[in-house]
Amino acid sequence: MKRTTTLAAIIGMSLTLAACGGKGDDKLGEQAQEAAENKADKMDAMADNMSGTAEDMMQAKADATREAGEAREEAIDESDINAEALTPAERAKVINGN
Repeated sequence: MKRTTTLAAIIGMSLTLAACGGKGDDKLGEQAQEAAENKADKMDAMADNMSGTAEDMMQAKADATREAGEAREEAIDESDINAEALTPAERAKVINGN
């Protein structure tokens, strides 16, 4: 019984490791999040030159851009996309959310 449980656990871990690697989707997801972060940083810099409602709205837009980047990263990672098979143009579209 103990041996069967151990074997089942090893098989389960092996399947988990096999499912999560080798397609480059983690790196692609990180690049998408970084692109959104860079865009949000530019919005924050613009907000620094504003005041009042305009500043608040720009900061909210920057926050929403960061959240969208994080969501895009998760979606790319969960989709198990084969990033290695994408052309540079396709990769750029995924990173930029087009």
